[in-house]
Amino acid sequence: MKGPAIFLAQFAGDTAPYNSLGSIAKWAADLGYAGVQIPTWDARLFDLKQASESQDYCDEVAGFCAEAGVAITELSTHLQGQLVAVHPAYDELFDAFAPAEVHGKPAERTEWAREQVRMAARASRRLGLNAHATFSGALLWHTMYPWPQRPAGLVEEGFRELATRWLPLLDVFEENGVDACFEIHPGEDLHDGISWERFLTAVGEHPRANILYDPSHFLLQQLDYVDFIDRYHDRIRMFHVKDAEFRPNGRAGVYGGYADWADRPGRFRSLGDGQIDFGAIFSAFTKYDYAGWAVVEWECCFKHPEQGAAEGAPFVEAHMIRKADRAFDDFAGAAPDAARNRRILGLD
Repeated sequence: MKGPAIFLAQFAGDTAPYNSLGSIAKWAADLGYAGVQIPTWDARLFDLKQASESQDYCDEVAGFCAEAGVAITELSTHLQGQLVAVHPAYDELFDAFAPAEVHGKPAERTEWAREQVRMAARASRRLGLNAHATFSGALLWHTMYPWPQRPAGLVEEGFRELATRWLPLLDVFEENGVDACFEIHPGEDLHDGISWERFLTAVGEHPRANILYDPSHFLLQQLDYVDFIDRYHDRIRMFHVKDAEFRPNGRAGVYGGYADWADRPGRFRSLGDGQIDFGAIFSAFTKYDYAGWAVVEWECCFKHPEQGAAEGAPFVEAHMIRKADRAFDDFAGAAPDAARNRRILGLD
């Protein structure tokens, strides 16, 4: 495992050091981070179109980061990926994720999003990256709770259409040697293990369809986030280190009653302030030889982001495990002896 790293989306701003890639990378390095994950929609930090076309630009961007003391871990198209599949009920809400010229034009907005994702695959290759972060979008989310009863075949049709939209994009990732890692997240049609399996089947087990693992979204769904690693570790290629807590009461539970984040039973917290067992998570990743980055995604309804960022790097570093190269009880072992083994088994 590599790290600690930090996702820059929650920190980019109009004032220094958050308003340019060079300065925010230096800020991250000074806090103890070894890598940065870059949101491709933020023009203050990154020009996605130029990165997809120009090796010189990518070399310059990588140089800014290396000079500051960090590596680029991955690029992100979370916002653009969301727009690959949008149910009409969400059109106006999600228009804000796209440029003004495609607002109110769902078909044009979808094509804009697809091209953004294609450019991200090419830019990732130019930067020498092997994984990319994104969302799947959602056509079925408004039917998440089965009332009214879902008509027979509705879910299957939804995942067929989602696969139709993503298969050509996954092929672009294949051409560029990059894994597309879908963050399993409420609001996306890929929001838990079963929905992930449906999608993976619909895209024919495409080798570039992989997972961005974030345990905070699983805790809020009351899903076993360690068992998720046991089940899907072979497809987990990215890791957002984010904490959360779930404290239900007599007024609200998983659905939250439309309350603001601070008043919801399930809410995101700064690292170490929530309920997630990161010791178990890092142990599971060590068991399965996870080789990607551990990337802090800071989101908290109480703590200031600068404090959360400062506390994040040492938190991750303290949880990273150097895998043992021998068993702890090897000192008491004996050299291999086939004949002795047979005697112990009572076979001689």
